[in-house]
Amino acid sequence: MKKLAMVLVFASLFVNLSCGIPEKKGESKVQIETEFGTIKIKLYDETPLHRDNFIKLTRDGFYTDLLFHRVIKGFMIQGGDPDSKNAAPGKQLGSGDLGYTIPAETNPKFFHRKGVLAAAREGDQTNPEKRSSASQFYILQGKVFSPGELDTLQTKLEETRKLNMLQTRMKAIEPELNKLGAEGKQDEMMARFNALKAEVSAEAAKLPPLTFSDEQRKVYTTVGGYPSLDNNYTIFGECISGLEVIDKIAEQATDRFNRPQKDIKFTITLIK
Repeated sequence: MKKLAMVLVFASLFVNLSCGIPEKKGESKVQIETEFGTIKIKLYDETPLHRDNFIKLTRDGFYTDLLFHRVIKGFMIQGGDPDSKNAAPGKQLGSGDLGYTIPAETNPKFFHRKGVLAAAREGDQTNPEKRSSASQFYILQGKVFSPGELDTLQTKLEETRKLNMLQTRMKAIEPELNKLGAEGKQDEMMARFNALKAEVSAEAAKLPPLTFSDEQRKVYTTVGGYPSLDNNYTIFGECISGLEVIDKIAEQATDRFNRPQKDIKFTITLIK
């Protein structure tokens, strides 16, 4: 048992330092240089719009001396706000953009494991198509889940899916409900609402259950991640070295806006 424990320790150390992702020739790669070390990222060919946009901005020097302006331990580190360059201390950041967005390229093949690179975006209420910010991105740190926590999360995701379906259907009949309410027909309004809930529940029951694959369960219970984000944000790359740098950045003290109290600058360059 002691020998096995030592093997696991060294295996864990290797995964932590190298991300455990083999490099392939021809892949587009970038490096993110910070005072805490360098993070190397490979970009996915399966997300060409995000890949090409990221490469263009990098070649143009856009990602030079920007800040990781939002850092949440156990979650992610975020950067790419154009307003973060030479930003005054304490200024709230995160609203800067380049005047355009990128169509979502979500792919069930990719999930929120520790070290993935994903595009930030505005919320669903103002951005139902889940279009990505042109420049803002995050690198996931996440957390390690127990099997029981994954089971509980799976149930919550099912409930969230049902709630989202209900909200979408509610918008469609909102004029009808408002009319019944204005006419004082409260009983009819509630009956219509309850009938809609029953319809949604019946439809949701026919959908395939939301489950985690064996690979996802293994990763989320060992390396870690953030599964509730899956299929909601475009993941377009992943770390090939430098997970320890992400951890160091995530440890830094932040203000009430989650901006690091001491600026953490980064510069991104292409790896040739």
